[in-house]
Amino acid sequence: MMIEKIIFGAGCFWSVEATFRSLKGVTDATCGYAGGDTENPSYEMVCSGTTGHIEVVQVAFDPAEITLETLLDHFWHCHNPTAKDRQGADIGTQYRSVIFCFSLQQEDAARRSMNALQQSERLQAPVVTKILPAAQFYKAEEYHQRYFEKHGIGHH
Repeated sequence: MMIEKIIFGAGCFWSVEATFRSLKGVTDATCGYAGGDTENPSYEMVCSGTTGHIEVVQVAFDPAEITLETLLDHFWHCHNPTAKDRQGADIGTQYRSVIFCFSLQQEDAARRSMNALQQSERLQAPVVTKILPAAQFYKAEEYHQRYFEKHGIGHH
């Protein structure tokens, strides 16, 4: 079994993690921070908006069980990719929409997927999602991992 990884930023990482963890073929989903320039940031530091980091989820998956295209489809549907620096009530640069890719193949697939979404007319505004090479990933504090599961909260 060959496991691949990709990193998604789509607002508060709790619901993003739960969304991806529920998919068959996803072997792990880890809440964390990426995209900034502060080493080993804490949740409080990221929330301050001064680190440049984004709340993200690193998704590990088995491409023999789930395709990257399926993961991208879930990404586009689990948040509003037209909202700049916010998702719902969560406002700030740490909530921006981003895909961090570990290969040129992932980057190409993400761009094709984003272009198809933009041309589908499903959205009323332009997609603001950034597609970038994988950044240093910092695992979030343990109390953020499997947050909904630990607190008996369902996700949508």
